[in-house]
Amino acid sequence: MKKLSALIFTVAVIVSLSFISVTNNPQANSKGTNTFDAQKEYALTQARNNSFSAVAAQYGIDNVERQFHIKEAFVDDLNMAHARLDQHVNGVKVFQGELITHFDVNGNLSSITGDYYKNINVSTRPKISQLEAISSAITEFKQGLSHEPTVELMIFPQNNKFHLAYRVEVTDINSDNPAARVYFISAKTGKVLFQYDNLETAGVVGTGRSLYLGTVSINTNSVTGGFQMRDTTRGNTYTTNMNNRTSGGTIFSDADNVWGNSATSDAASAAVDAHVGVQYTFDYFKNVHGRNGIANNGAGSYNRVHYSNRYNNAFWSDSCFCMTFGDGDGASFRPLTSLDVAAHEMSHGVTSRTARLVYSGESGGLNEGTSDIFGSATEFFANNSADPGDYLIGEKITLFGNRYLRSMSNPRIDGRSIDHYSQYTSGMDVHYSSGLANHFFYLLSEGGTNRTSGQTVTGISRAKAEKIWYRALTVYMTSGTNYAAARVATLNAASNLYGATSAERNAVAATWTACGVN
Repeated sequence: MKKLSALIFTVAVIVSLSFISVTNNPQANSKGTNTFDAQKEYALTQARNNSFSAVAAQYGIDNVERQFHIKEAFVDDLNMAHARLDQHVNGVKVFQGELITHFDVNGNLSSITGDYYKNINVSTRPKISQLEAISSAITEFKQGLSHEPTVELMIFPQNNKFHLAYRVEVTDINSDNPAARVYFISAKTGKVLFQYDNLETAGVVGTGRSLYLGTVSINTNSVTGGFQMRDTTRGNTYTTNMNNRTSGGTIFSDADNVWGNSATSDAASAAVDAHVGVQYTFDYFKNVHGRNGIANNGAGSYNRVHYSNRYNNAFWSDSCFCMTFGDGDGASFRPLTSLDVAAHEMSHGVTSRTARLVYSGESGGLNEGTSDIFGSATEFFANNSADPGDYLIGEKITLFGNRYLRSMSNPRIDGRSIDHYSQYTSGMDVHYSSGLANHFFYLLSEGGTNRTSGQTVTGISRAKAEKIWYRALTVYMTSGTNYAAARVATLNAASNLYGATSAERNAVAATWTACGVN
């Protein structure tokens, strides 16, 4: 199996999009807006059209439009156009076979990132049906289902071979042991080739008395007889009380729009934390990165609090587009509704709508690291004196050990997380391999010394590091991005934002090197 990673591609043949420069004019009228929209649409059309010829030139592909399908094209806030392409064979998608073409503001192709698999020689005719594949996955899953399984025929690369396989996702988020697993079932034998856990863990203004944030303003809506914990200003986000059950739930309601009592004796107290945590996170992505909600379409999600009995976790689920929070057992964890945890889980949703980092291996560590990074960033953004910003994850909810889940400044302090690529091992838990991404972000923001390499770097500020990571995630990363590719993605992002010879780009390179990623 030959996998080609297009990390940095200097184009020999310049493909022009013939962009027309746009000048900000305070006196621009609706005609100017229409002109801008037309230019943007033209850029998108050209990006779609020219991506095929660019990929064909890079990889020497004759029938490129048969092998690649364009998933999406977009123009970013720097007026650069991009297109995401999925690789197919005879109409069957190749798992993690993805490329992104990138065009500069003048319409010239600047790079291609992602992975292309060559010389795929496998039959695309399955010998078992979708129902048989689902049955195999359910048998392996060994618990009930809360949602109908999803299934897709794919080509699955494994151990230098290609397999025709069904990707089957089964979910049970209505039990004391919530789970979401992805199985790759051989379309030839029905056997499980690979599996991974896909449960990504960790209008009117009222007054909320929270557990962790003090007394806060909370967006609700007025209904007959009182108020509901529903935020109509942020995509209709709402919060439900699971009443220590694993299914059902009722939206929180209140007569006077004053919620909670800052103690666990009132179920609304933890709900205030979750609800306001999502408010802060929604506002962080919108105000800092220009992203309007998880899917960038203005739509909100919903929260499920008081899930199960003494449940020691929180998780994001794509199947319900929701976040779920346990109450903790009182010995290891308090209710898991703290601001950084809420932001962490919501950020999993952002990742699922952008790079789609697979929740396994190095990409899984980057997925977890991304949520920790934006969880910490949101905490700083909120500027709440009861829970000031820091580089710790879960410090408000953890009752054991160091009294936090992870440290970005010193990942190895927990005895399991890593701060240097030399410590990474295949199959490592994604929560521990995320330490490498976390420490990179901390050093890039604040500067300091990597304890393993002994190398010292100078920080560029947290604000710039956030911009670089967000752009790398949304523009350059794909589902199979590993740490080496993340280095290139962040270098590309820094070059776009601050210049190819900028101090910021040099700092990104130096920081990855200090962390052992070259």
